[in-house]
Amino acid sequence: MIRYTLLILSFICLTSTFTHAQTVNQTSGWLFLLNNTKINDKWGTYLDVQFRSADNVDYLRNFLFRPGITYYINDKSELTLGYLLNKTFNRLDGAANTSLTEHRIWEQFIYKQKISTISLSHRFRLEQRFIETNSVSEDIFSQRFRYFVRFILPLQKNKQKFEDGVFAALQNEVFLNIQNKNELNHKVFDQNRAYLALGYRFSKKLDIEAGYMNQAIKGLSANTVNNIVQMALYTRF
Repeated sequence: MIRYTLLILSFICLTSTFTHAQTVNQTSGWLFLLNNTKINDKWGTYLDVQFRSADNVDYLRNFLFRPGITYYINDKSELTLGYLLNKTFNRLDGAANTSLTEHRIWEQFIYKQKISTISLSHRFRLEQRFIETNSVSEDIFSQRFRYFVRFILPLQKNKQKFEDGVFAALQNEVFLNIQNKNELNHKVFDQNRAYLALGYRFSKKLDIEAGYMNQAIKGLSANTVNNIVQMALYTRF
């Protein structure tokens, strides 16, 4: 029953589109690197690094560097406080290349659970964003809330304790603007990211996966649907 539920959920997530009259479609590639390191039973470090291409994988459009410090409440719950640097590189025909910088402070809470052989994690993240703009006015400050849910399903039978082997990953994340959304030309709903992947767990310390992400962004005059091929590497020490 759980397997059928996951299949239905994945179909809904990956076929969801906007009903807006105008939609811009893009195709890009993302590389995602994530590390969690435990210093002791209560403290650890968090780091994710991302490289994202422009449309049609023309060039590197975004570089993200996101470190953090994690406090482990117990085996199922953890809190992280961190910083993010987001560099956006723009190439326009007939104009000089430009770049914009965004700084963020972020806080997140993660809760983990097991449903039969499936590992399930919920992530609640709040971001304070300091966004550079092309205008001569001051940078924009805004806040955004994100809810993320991820399922890991081992594909071999009798994997109650999953430490190696092939798995399927299904996740979805919703982004909501909660402060200064008008300055960003956004409504409360910002975007949704639905993702389905196949991966291999080499050990408790290393996962690698590849999959498809549908990024649906809500705009004032047009929506954007970004079809993304993502490669991801997860390490745990």
